[in-house]
Amino acid sequence: MITILNREFVVDASVETAWAHLAKIEKWPSWARHIKDVKLSPSGDISHNSVGSLRLTNGIESEFRVTEFQLHHNWKWRGPFLWMGIEYDHRFEPLGDYKTKFTWIIEGEGIGASTIGRVFAWQYKRNLDKAIPLLQHEISNL
Repeated sequence: MITILNREFVVDASVETAWAHLAKIEKWPSWARHIKDVKLSPSGDISHNSVGSLRLTNGIESEFRVTEFQLHHNWKWRGPFLWMGIEYDHRFEPLGDYKTKFTWIIEGEGIGASTIGRVFAWQYKRNLDKAIPLLQHEISNL
């Protein structure tokens, strides 16, 4: 696996509040405008046995399966992109009582991870540049 993107940012909320908000994957389109629709099974908050799909506004659909789950600490999910396997790690770190640092790490493996992975990361970074401020605002207004 090679790291193709690593992004850190802080939200004004406790780790429990931040987790509870982000765990509602089906509501991500409210702040991640590049996502048109999310399907999660079982429905509700993400859990250790969640599987699902994200349909992006450009029509691409991406499937995922949770591979690691540590309540209020992190979850990882994995899915395919072209010839690569992509793993997304969503980490939460409390910074006192009312701030949480998110670290999102995306790793890739397989054919094209070091080349196509860069293009994927470039586009994903552009999406995050728009989505993160919306998420920060949404969480701060809970």
